[in-house]
Amino acid sequence: MGFQGHMLLTSFVVLVVLSSLIKSGATATPMYDTALLNRSSFPAGFLFGTASASYQYEGAANEGGRGPSIWDTYTHKYPGKIADGSNGDVAVDSYHRYKEDVGIMKGMGLDAYRFSISWSRILPKGKMSGGVNMEGINYYNNLINELLAQGIQPFVTLFHWDLPQTLEDEYGGFLSPRIVDDFQDYVGVCFKEFGDRVKHWITLNEPFSYSVGGYAIGLTAPGRCSEWQRMNCTGGDSGVEPYLVSHNQLLAHATAVKLYRHKYQESQKGKIGITLVSQWMVPYSDAKRDKNATSRALDFMLGWYMDPLTHGDYPHSMRSLVGERLPKFSPEQSAMLKGSIDFLGLNYYTANYIADSPHLMGPSPSYLTDSRANLTILFVVAERNGIPIGPKAASNWLYVYPKGIRSLLLYVKKKYSDPLIYITENGIDEFNNETLPLEQQLVDNMRIDYYYRHLSYVLRAIKDGVNVKGYFAWSLLDNFEWTDGYTVRFGINYVDYKNGLRRYPKLSATWFKSFLNKHGLLKP
Repeated sequence: MGFQGHMLLTSFVVLVVLSSLIKSGATATPMYDTALLNRSSFPAGFLFGTASASYQYEGAANEGGRGPSIWDTYTHKYPGKIADGSNGDVAVDSYHRYKEDVGIMKGMGLDAYRFSISWSRILPKGKMSGGVNMEGINYYNNLINELLAQGIQPFVTLFHWDLPQTLEDEYGGFLSPRIVDDFQDYVGVCFKEFGDRVKHWITLNEPFSYSVGGYAIGLTAPGRCSEWQRMNCTGGDSGVEPYLVSHNQLLAHATAVKLYRHKYQESQKGKIGITLVSQWMVPYSDAKRDKNATSRALDFMLGWYMDPLTHGDYPHSMRSLVGERLPKFSPEQSAMLKGSIDFLGLNYYTANYIADSPHLMGPSPSYLTDSRANLTILFVVAERNGIPIGPKAASNWLYVYPKGIRSLLLYVKKKYSDPLIYITENGIDEFNNETLPLEQQLVDNMRIDYYYRHLSYVLRAIKDGVNVKGYFAWSLLDNFEWTDGYTVRFGINYVDYKNGLRRYPKLSATWFKSFLNKHGLLKP
């Protein structure tokens, strides 16, 4: 899932309980009637899918020749940084149960499935010199073939944060430009082995989340930040490292795209893009200073990546405020970055009010204060005049603000040359309350409400001329949710963690099945 959930300040206490969210009973309310909004409401060929990530789903951490990733190390070395002290060693065991999970997708009527490849399952040592793991190749071949056999298109993410630990140990992973060549070698193996069947590649998932969570706040692997922030980090510099890591991620992305376009795209006839995350930002007031702060906040979250991908350089606001700490692209790198996406994957979950915050200055520079706006969750302003921006979910960062997805889509269309867009994540969580009877835990009307309203605004954006071609819900199953562990559930389908990881459809799965039926009626 998106950035905000991976950066929770674990000391926050979330007071909403699941029982208060499901008072509406065991059936979907009439206002979500799929006869009014369904697949046929959208343009022909529009894709509906669900999304996942290797560390959150696969399990089998020590099976099939897989090498350790930084998330294996982080969760085992610092279990106190995970809400329930858990890890992804088993996760929801999709490594062994992928056929069952593809069957669930097929039964729901989904068109596509977004999943990520574990770099260390393909190259256990992170490099070609360490050997290619054929067991890993075989696993992903089997998954891809099963998807296609069931009429489901694979959308494959090449990096969803589980960096091989060997590369972190050798040169600091994405802190070093050496990562670019190793990433190129890794993705080259994937293009060669899977590209005859995979027609949609995503180089990176949320480089923002990886950079800020791991190097500015230090709440996610590898857990680095400045000592003065007192976040119990493993070392780091919050004013320098997030920018270096993002810079090297962008260069790795552009190099991967160059390789694909020059060597594989013509014969394999696929497309390649990137997935970015952004909240929608709402000015706290009508004052010019808050409107300017909102623009800066968007630059520091979305423009950080979209400006280089569209124009070849970082936003002017970042150049001005970050100064020499912001790395520079060479003319060749700038040219390579510009136009290096065939499509944009966009993750959207929530919105926040943004206020001008010149007072947010620590003893040393930090990404967290550079924008002079309350951009990160450390400075969240989720209320105005005592009124929340929207209903709160289980996660303390997630406020339901459906119209924000349309506003964000229109913003991207206008500012960034009208790219082809897939919504690659969108969803809401509830608490994992296993004291409730199973039948109660399967009632998730708040999730139906969330999806219905967001899909309605996506449709409005399409009618406004935004080039959106697909929508992926987060997530098919409940899963390991990074720093939240298993304490929250984002799944459309319930996973019984206490009884063999059995899968059960929630009410939202039944609703989606009805929605995806052409006329919004369940098939007998």
